[in-house]
Amino acid sequence: MSIPLILASTSRYRRELLERLRLPFEAVAPQVDETPRTGETPADLARRLALAKAGEVARRYPAAVVIGSDQVAELDGRPIGKPGTHERAVEQLRSMRGRAVIFHTAVAVLRPSTGFEQLLLAPVTVHFRDLSDADIECYLRTEQPYDCAGSAKCETLGIALLNAIHSDDPTALVGLPLIRTCAMLRAAGLDPLQR
Repeated sequence: MSIPLILASTSRYRRELLERLRLPFEAVAPQVDETPRTGETPADLARRLALAKAGEVARRYPAAVVIGSDQVAELDGRPIGKPGTHERAVEQLRSMRGRAVIFHTAVAVLRPSTGFEQLLLAPVTVHFRDLSDADIECYLRTEQPYDCAGSAKCETLGIALLNAIHSDDPTALVGLPLIRTCAMLRAAGLDPLQR
């Protein structure tokens, strides 16, 4: 009997990434308050939310292996969230031009039936070009990345905003670090290469 796999996320980016593993899975919306806590670092926030999302869904589906993930961008020690609007996206990209931003992507895998629980962080350092206001405006009007932390999507035109990306898990910046996810799934008893 196969183990059900659930992605505790409504993110289309995470869904598309997990589909690469060719494992059948269901995406379920986690019911989690994502408000940062006072004094919480961006990395701690990403870890807490990844685990909370996986945990909330795992309580509803105790026979499944559940993946939870969250990403928080950090500039000068402060979290940068999803902009939601064009104006906020302009502000975000202006503040990041010529700077290095760390995108903390956390992933948690839980298998309640065996007590398995693991949480890993995949930080990605992104170096932004010294963007002109015209660059920012052109990018935002073309891409409209208002649902992405830091207003940039490296998998599409956002790559033109950057000088460099440093990471040991290349899909982490898109929203789900697949190298770490595969390792955790194997440890939980669900190997993508064992069918």
